[in-house]
Amino acid sequence: MFDLLFQQYSDYETLDISLEIIAVVFGILSVWFSKKNNILVYPTGMISTSIFTYLLFKWSLLGDMMINAYYFVMSVYGWYIWTRKVNNIVTPISKVSSPEKITSLIIFFFSLSFVYGIYNYFDKWGSYTSYIDNFTTAIFFVAMWLMANRKIENWIFWIIGNIISIPLYFYKGLTFTSIQYIIFTVIAISGYYTWKKILDNSNQAA
Repeated sequence: MFDLLFQQYSDYETLDISLEIIAVVFGILSVWFSKKNNILVYPTGMISTSIFTYLLFKWSLLGDMMINAYYFVMSVYGWYIWTRKVNNIVTPISKVSSPEKITSLIIFFFSLSFVYGIYNYFDKWGSYTSYIDNFTTAIFFVAMWLMANRKIENWIFWIIGNIISIPLYFYKGLTFTSIQYIIFTVIAISGYYTWKKILDNSNQAA
């Protein structure tokens, strides 16, 4: 069983394996802080995504690399949004509005088109996993934008993308990352209910 899960690491450099584990740990911390509605979601996430961006570029996993590069940029944006005060009040958890639903759709289809173009340019349509990569990239782009704007629906997109990513990363030979997505899924489900409770309480208080 152990060999089945980790035999692919026999060809990896020790440094790369260590970096992947560090990135996974900080990724889990980031999602945990997100569930807690804690600003530390962003510095921990930026450490994780910067490491993954390097590793995925090295391993020629362009779709995954772009997801993590985008996460890093959106983490800077989200950090600003979460700490910004309007009338001395920080951005609260809320539901997505109709205009934001349209923006989410635009981000989704733009992401599909953009990644499709990148894969064509670099001739990376090697297997069916490339098409799944494209789809999950679009899902995660929307999820990250919604999270940066503190929209409760972000958790739904994270859950869908995480579930798809569990077998995908195992197939790619990234067992630690696959395990990370299992943990992500559990935390995301819990995060949705935690944010829903906060939102319900704030609505009642209003």
